[in-house]
Formats: sequence, C-alpha cells, structure tokens
Amino acid sequence: MSTLIAAENLGHAYHNEWLFKNLTLGIQTGQRVALVGINGAGKSTLLKLLAERFSPLEGKIVKNKSVKIGFLDQEPSFPDGYSISDFIFSLENKQQQLIKEYEELIEDPNPDEKKLNRLYEELSEHNAWEYEHEIKTILSRMGITHLQQKISTLSGGQKKRLALAKLLIEDPEIYVLDEPTNHLDIDTIEWLEKLLTTGNKTILLVTHDRYFLDNVCNTIVELDRGKIFNYNGNYAYFLEKKSEREAADESTFQKNKNLLKKELEWMRRMPAARTTKSQSRIDAFYDLENKTKQRSDNQIVTLNVKMSRQGGKILELDHISQSFDEKQIINDFSYTFKRADRIGLAGKNGTGKSTLLNIMTGNLIPEGGIVAKGDTTVYGYYKQGGLAFNEKERVIDIVKSDAEYIKMADGSTISASQLLTLFLFPPKKQHGMVEKLSGGEKKRLHLMKVLMQNPNFLILDEPTNDLDIDTLNVLEEFLENFPGVLILVSHDRYLLDKMSEQLFIMEGNGEVAIYNGNYSEYRISLETPKEKTSKSKEMPADKTNTVAKKLSFKEQKELEDSETRIAELETEVAELTSALLVVNSTDYMKIQEVSKKIEDLNADLEQVTERWLELSEKQG
Repeated sequence: MSTLIAAENLGHAYHNEWLFKNLTLGIQTGQRVALVGINGAGKSTLLKLLAERFSPLEGKIVKNKSVKIGFLDQEPSFPDGYSISDFIFSLENKQQQLIKEYEELIEDPNPDEKKLNRLYEELSEHNAWEYEHEIKTILSRMGITHLQQKISTLSGGQKKRLALAKLLIEDPEIYVLDEPTNHLDIDTIEWLEKLLTTGNKTILLVTHDRYFLDNVCNTIVELDRGKIFNYNGNYAYFLEKKSEREAADESTFQKNKNLLKKELEWMRRMPAARTTKSQSRIDAFYDLENKTKQRSDNQIVTLNVKMSRQGGKILELDHISQSFDEKQIINDFSYTFKRADRIGLAGKNGTGKSTLLNIMTGNLIPEGGIVAKGDTTVYGYYKQGGLAFNEKERVIDIVKSDAEYIKMADGSTISASQLLTLFLFPPKKQHGMVEKLSGGEKKRLHLMKVLMQNPNFLILDEPTNDLDIDTLNVLEEFLENFPGVLILVSHDRYLLDKMSEQLFIMEGNGEVAIYNGNYSEYRISLETPKEKTSKSKEMPADKTNTVAKKLSFKEQKELEDSETRIAELETEVAELTSALLVVNSTDYMKIQEVSKKIEDLNADLEQVTERWLELSEKQG
C-alpha cells in the first residue's frame, strides 16, 4: 500500500508562536484519517499545508505531482460572478460540459427539441448518463436545484454544501475536509458517511461530529502541543488508548480523565450498534480507572450555573398552527412542558424547526392556537446567528458586562475569569481583543453569555458548529447536570443521543411527531415494522417476558458456540493491538497490515456478538 502524501519535519508559526515543529506524518491509500485536537492546536493549518494551500515555514510536503487533492475549507471562497453551474462543471471535463448543457436546457420551460436530441445522442456516445445520475444525486442531496443561481446570493450554509458537492463530483485521490458535516441535516450526514466509506477513498478530515468520525475514520491522528500521536482504529478506540497514554502523564491525566471516562462509557453504550462492544473491554477500562483512584485529585470546578426558580407551569402549546406562502409548517400541535424535559428537535433542513422555536419563545405569534408561558420561565436561547460583539473589546470585559461574579448551583460564586477558564479561554485569550478570536471561540463566548442568564428553559440551536470536541465535553458536562427544560436542535447525533430523552420530529408536512426515546432509538424504530414498534412500546414489562420464545436445540448450540467465538476473537484483537504498540512508527506497510486484520476481526466480533444478543433476548 503506497503513501500518497507525507509531511516531513514540518514546522509552522503564527504571530511568532510555533504551532508545531519537526512534525512528520504519512497518509496511505485507503486510509481515512481524522485529525483531532483542541482549538488553536493547528489542525486547520495542517490541513491547508497538506492540501498545498500555502507552504510551511520549515520542512516539506512530499507527493506525486499527478495526485489530485480535493480540499473543503471551513469557509470556502468562490470566483466573482459565477453561477452554481459555472462552478460545478469543469471546463476540462467533456462529460461534465455535456451534462451542464443538458441540465441547463431542461430547466428551460420551452427547450429546443433539436438541441435536446443532439445532447441525448452525445451523452450516450460518451457514456455519461450514469455520471449524470451521480451528479444529480449529489446536487439533490446538498439541496442544490437551480443551477443558474448566482453563488453570491447563497447563504453561508448553502455555499459550504456547494463546495462539498463539487468535491464529491470530482472524486479526487485525496479528500481533505474541514468540518464537512456543518450545515448538513442528519439524513444527508448519514448518506455522506456511506459515500465516503464506499470504495477505497483516502480521506483526511477535521470534524466535531463524533459518530461521523467513528463511522468514517479508521485512523485517528491527535495534534497535541505540537506533537503527533497516531491511533490505528476508530474514535472509540482512540478514546481508550488516549486515556491509557495520559495515565502515564500525571498532570494531564488528572485534568481529563473524568471527561474521557464518561465519553468512552457513552460510546460503548449507545447507539444500539455499539451495545455489541464486549464486556471485557469495558471492564478493562474500569480497571484503568481504579488504578488511578489512589492518585490525589485536584479539585476542578464543575460548570453548573445557578438556575432560576421554576414554578409548576412552564410552557403550554395549545393547538398551534403556522404556515408561510401557503405551505403548512406546523399543523395543530399541542404539548405541555414538564420539569426536566430533555427534548431533541429533529427534521430535515427547511421543515420548520426554527419556526417552532420562535413560537415557543414569543418571537413569532402563531396563526392558530395559544402559547401560555409560566411566570417563572426564563429562556436561554442560543441561536445559530450568534451575538454581535464589539470586536475591539477585551474578552473578559464582554463577560464582566453581565456580571463580575457568577453564582453556581451549590451557592458558591466564581469570578468571570474562572468561568472563562472553565470554557477553555486561558488568561492570554481573556485579556485579548474579541477580533483575535476564531469563529469557534466567538461561538463559545456566545454560549457562555446565554448560560450566565441563569435560564431554566434552555434552547440550543446547532450549538456544536465550529466547536472542538474538548469544548463539547465542557458543554455536555454542564447539560448533564442542568435541572431545567432543555430543547436541543443539532445535526450531531452523538449530542442528541446523549442529551435528549424525547424527540419532536418535524416531518415536513406540518406534522410534528413526538417520539419517546433518543435519536438512535428512533432510527432503529424506523427500520422496525410499525405494528411491532407500537406494541413493544405499549406492552407492560411483565408481559414481554411471557412472550419470549424458547430456543431450539440448534439455536441453543449456536448461542454456546458464539460465546466461545466471542472470547477467541477478543483475544486475537487484544494480541494484535499489543503487537501494534511495538511496530516501528515509520513502518507504514506493517501498521496497515495489522490494522486491517484488527478491523476485520472487529467486524467479525460485532457480527457474532449481534447474533449472540439476538439469541439471548429470544431466550429471555
């Protein structure tokens, strides 16, 4: 397996501060690599260097000149005056030019029949019909329909989807993707996962979406304080190995162990596909935890801001209806909010999620129905648009303008500086100007401002965009302890699964369905016949056991054999994983060979365990 691109002794700095020096990294054909690390570690810089957007101050990038790199920037730029069609279809590609001409012609309400017939023939001649179908599928998935529209009229999210569509159509040898899931709905993200894992694609990406990272990537590269750490496995494997590495580093381990433990525990528990992870691996992690209990713990303040008192009446939606331009967005929806409701708001882009939130918060009076808000209800509303900050103001002054000290749930107070530190703003950032913050850091500051209002009804609309995983851990730690009502709109399935216990599903026809469970459970229910799902939901717990079937002799034997096979596979995986640790880090061929064996064994393990679970459940 060949190395497609490599960084040799790479070094780069901004404002006289080195992000990294002497960094070496190789990416091989078929590797799907996720680059992880905190904001400011240099992830986006490293992506741009490998995509040859600019040259490093030290070292070099080595690749064959014929290798084509496709780069998706976080904020893509486009040529002035271009239409969508001009940008999507390459002048050098004859097939694409024919497809462009065809697509433009069929958009015309009165197309020229002669031209249309000529194009039919030419498209057949160049075997372009299948390619035309692929392009149309990609554009449709990205919500791109009007090819003559000028790019300058598109929103930021539409521009990001357009840039991603172009890259998928070009299908380069190396995909370099910076936050590819931003501005995509969940259905599109799941479609993109399948597309990127089909064939032998080579991918390097940065993403905060942990399910996407876990499902797509087979290698994790961590950029931590200017050094590279390689993990040959998916995100769950990375969490485990990172925690083991940090166990050897006393100070770092004490800082991060609790967040890593909780996250790893969750990755193994949800969604249903992950319930097949072996108990032995879970036990191994808890063994590691027990070994650290003798160490002296430094006290770390938990972000648990005081919540305003909440009365009996919170919010009632009574037969709410709303339409725009004769299209029904919400049709006769009623719901009475209860204490500690944790609701995920799901649905495709454009189905009315923001409309429902605006009705709840009083920003929009509905056409029909009544919204009754409780006297003690205090909203905290984090919107996608963010807040307009004074760019010339210091970060700490932005926080102090609300309060010098912030009251916590336990009655204690912390200073504005301490709160900023909890949200990963070090002292140097706190005393710097807002204009020097990245987009993700500004969103983090906005989130802090919302939480400081002491809300008891918290609405988070796409809070994960542009936030790194460390910041998301801080947010999740807070939300886990938040006792008020939480409504979460997110394309991040991990966050929806972890934080919501109920879903409002915007179905796109005005209907708002209510589902009791989280997003992964909802997706599984869609794959189950509706009659079965409804019966299982309604059936009392004691009655479900009475319908469990006994296993046949053959099934009983299969159950016993599968238990033995699971143990054998776990042993093989453990041995190969240990072998990886002693492989020379520059021996890419050997690493790839062992990693492939581990991947295949894990696939077998998952299949056998799934069958074992199925038989165990049947046995009751």
